[in-house]
Amino acid sequence: MKEFASIPVTKVQRASKFISAGAKVGGNYVKYLSKKVLTGESDRQGLDEDNAEDIYQSLSELKGSVLKAAQMLSMDQGLLPKAYASRFQMAQYSAPPLSYPLVVKTFQNHFGQSPSDMFDHFERKASHAASIGQVHRAELDARMLAVKVQYPGVADSVKSDLKIAMPFAARIMNLKATDLSMYVKEVEAKLLEETDYDHELRQSIDLSEACAHLPNLQFATYYPLLSSKRILTMDWMEGLHLKAWLAQEPSQKIRNLIGQSLWDFYSYQLHILRKVHADPHPGNFLITADQKLAVIDFGCIKEIPVDFYDNYFTLLRHSDTLQPEERDRIFAALDFVLPTDTEDEARYVTKQMSSLIHLLSQPFGNEKFDFSDTDYFSSIYNFADDLMQDKKIRSMNSARGSKHGIYINRTLFGLYSLLHELGAQVNTNALVEVPV
Repeated sequence: MKEFASIPVTKVQRASKFISAGAKVGGNYVKYLSKKVLTGESDRQGLDEDNAEDIYQSLSELKGSVLKAAQMLSMDQGLLPKAYASRFQMAQYSAPPLSYPLVVKTFQNHFGQSPSDMFDHFERKASHAASIGQVHRAELDARMLAVKVQYPGVADSVKSDLKIAMPFAARIMNLKATDLSMYVKEVEAKLLEETDYDHELRQSIDLSEACAHLPNLQFATYYPLLSSKRILTMDWMEGLHLKAWLAQEPSQKIRNLIGQSLWDFYSYQLHILRKVHADPHPGNFLITADQKLAVIDFGCIKEIPVDFYDNYFTLLRHSDTLQPEERDRIFAALDFVLPTDTEDEARYVTKQMSSLIHLLSQPFGNEKFDFSDTDYFSSIYNFADDLMQDKKIRSMNSARGSKHGIYINRTLFGLYSLLHELGAQVNTNALVEVPV
């Protein structure tokens, strides 16, 4: 995979990269329209694929917040056209890495030493690279370590990047840029947390200790003396990512075990801790040789406000039995229905959102749920696609939903997707006990 020897770090450099991406997208539209005029053929799928590829390549060079945001958007079914979602998923754990000299420079800036001075062995080539940082394997005193190194300039560019990227996102989602500001601020706050490895170190230790009693999970030990604001050192966790593990054709019993471990991990966080590991993509988990689920990244943790929790999970747990008055109150509290909606708009949005909530709530309404059910997931994906193309909804041109829903929806969609890929049958009403 190609390595990058540098990253655009100044506002001018990064803005120029956005402009370049916009020019490529514009060129793709010209080719699309020309073909349509000359031949009468309309290849919208090809246009989306070309645009997605050009935008992803530009974001890969920029890295940081915009690449992370692309990864986030790719996890929410129906939020992006399929071509974009498919390409942006690459940001989860296979982005192009940085060259070794830049890694050395980061170490010198934060420790006054090179990696070879600090470790008995440090692999120059990154084992994997994502949107905000890349991981190198190292060894110290016979202990194998994973060292996460943040890309230069990522933290400093979060605010300016999101400001530049907002019009692109608004265009893709057919929304007003001004309507996105509340959500952008929420994303900005979490991204700034993710670029602060001192903060990640503290929450990694806190959350792994809080969940240590849960069965069949494995967490790393973290090393404060080998960590800094831009470098994070932890135990190297041996295991396979989900696709590689599934290629070994594990039994249904073992897939159920891993699925139950994943469900219990998230259930305990959501309902007991009221804060959650809000980045459930395959790159953040490993399955060990002894069939345990290893959690390897706590960079994105979302604390859940009491009011949001009560309203959101009341919907998921009682979607089919709520009285209309209570349903309408919750829809308004969660900003699904807006004060500016006409009666007709409110009625239509309520109908559509009720159908979506009914689908999402299915695992909560059963003692045991089979996440391998392709009909269920097809229903979700098809409904999300239809909703995205719904001309009436799109004509309203208004962003909907509480800002807290960004990361909670992302968590549930990601969790459901992982369990579906596992083909797991899970006891979704299991009570996870609090340690005495």
